[in-house]
Amino acid sequence: MDIDFSLNDKAALVTGGASGIGWAICQLFVAKGARVAIADLNSAAAADRAAELGPQARAYDLDVTDPESVTRAVDRVSADLGRIDVLVNSAGIAPLAPAEELGLDIWDPTLTVNLRGTFLVAQAVGRLMLADGSGSIINLASQAASAALDKHAAYCASKAGVVGLTRVLALEWGGRGVRVNTISPTVVMTALGRYAWSGPEGDAFKKLIPAGRFAEPEEIAAAALFLASDASLMINGADLPVDGGFLAR
Repeated sequence: MDIDFSLNDKAALVTGGASGIGWAICQLFVAKGARVAIADLNSAAAADRAAELGPQARAYDLDVTDPESVTRAVDRVSADLGRIDVLVNSAGIAPLAPAEELGLDIWDPTLTVNLRGTFLVAQAVGRLMLADGSGSIINLASQAASAALDKHAAYCASKAGVVGLTRVLALEWGGRGVRVNTISPTVVMTALGRYAWSGPEGDAFKKLIPAGRFAEPEEIAAAALFLASDASLMINGADLPVDGGFLAR
């Protein structure tokens, strides 16, 4: 067993890799020896990020909600990197509204990006991994998959769906060498997280977290590294909270 958490000789695809948690994961994966495909709707940002990381990274245009875009991107990544050993589904959105005011203009995109997008990419990459007989799929869920959060009706529903989907894939694919797990972060201090949770509302929410603070993107990346590495070969169908104890209440 490799307990150095090395990703040497592994090829990884990270959706939403140009920003936030996805970007932190791309940086750590490259540092641990992986060749990384940075896939993002913002292709220009993905290209800039890949240039920053050097020859171990490549950029790809990807709309996770569009089956044709998913097929095209996955085929290109597989051809360029030779295979896909690790998939991280990090692309997601989080528009908020009180449930009684929540319109389909929020509900539909949230479910489409967060749940449908996760399924489409996992299915496309999973088929390749099943043919190879190995692989690790890591889906970004949220503490909102397991706990009700104010104004998060669409987001909670989408992330609960991601956890349910992940368990089914783990059940169906685990015996054929493909592991599928989720990570469930608390609020993460990405640029978006800092903007959305600054001020009194953020201060109040921190009091609900036993650790007394929000997570840093690098802490989510560390969890992804563990699940991507061969040190976690016996972990399948699990949800790993990175929440400072929020869900322990």
